Amino acid sequence: MTFTTRFAPSPTGPLHLGHACSALLAHDMACAAGGRFVLRIEDTDTSRARPQWEELIYKDLAWLGLTWEEPVLRQSDQLELYHEALTQLAQRGLIFPCSCRRRDIRAALSAPQEGAKLAPGIYPGTCRNRPMSDRKPGDALRLNMGAAVQSLDMPGFTELGAAHAGQHQLDPDRLIIEIGDAVLGRIELETVSYVLASVVDDAAQGITCIIRGKDLFQITFLQVLLQGLLNLPTPDYHHHHLIRDDQGKRLAKRDDARAIAKYRAEGATPQDIRQMVGL
Repeated sequence: MTFTTRFAPSPTGPLHLGHACSALLAHDMACAAGGRFVLRIEDTDTSRARPQWEELIYKDLAWLGLTWEEPVLRQSDQLELYHEALTQLAQRGLIFPCSCRRRDIRAALSAPQEGAKLAPGIYPGTCRNRPMSDRKPGDALRLNMGAAVQSLDMPGFTELGAAHAGQHQLDPDRLIIEIGDAVLGRIELETVSYVLASVVDDAAQGITCIIRGKDLFQITFLQVLLQGLLNLPTPDYHHHHLIRDDQGKRLAKRDDARAIAKYRAEGATPQDIRQMVGL
């Protein structure tokens, strides 16, 4: 099987040094393995995605010396595939509509809870018994985590998750307590979560290894679970160190001072960027 990895930014702001670390590391690993490097544009956040940010992504990556396959997959062109995945989960009774707003969830979490104690901020299951026939515009579509882990009670699944996601076991209790009923999308077709869309796309593009920051480590377990539910292959995952600012805070797109384009404009070289991110 050909080693295939990807870099999948969202066109919602400038790429910063953290993005450079992920993209360079993925590209380096693909080149070293004689494999494939795929660029994907995750543009389903229509309220924030902008064409000028997408164009800047191409300019930044080309300046860093990266090459990628054409055509570039854009998630806005894949909505029907995500809808099919949601439908498949719904037909198995694994998702439910949820009308809770943040204030509703905060109120429910402040009330005494029965059963296992959930991690802070985890959805308490208020709408879990609502059938899909009761869905309304604006409803979130949540994964019934308890039903999902029960449906994957198969030999070897826990070991599979541990092998691909990291050194921690894919523990069903931890999935319920620490991740809970994750939002996978909304009733409106154009709205889908990152975790589901990327699982579908990784399978469609034949991704065998995913390189990304340690901040997404826990999400990996949810994605391995979704791959099992949808009968999709599970790639290997490599979680690299995070690039932080001078105060030790993880970089975000609002950190324009760390934007690749800004360094380029100030006369930095691609090798300077590699040194800055520890490569």
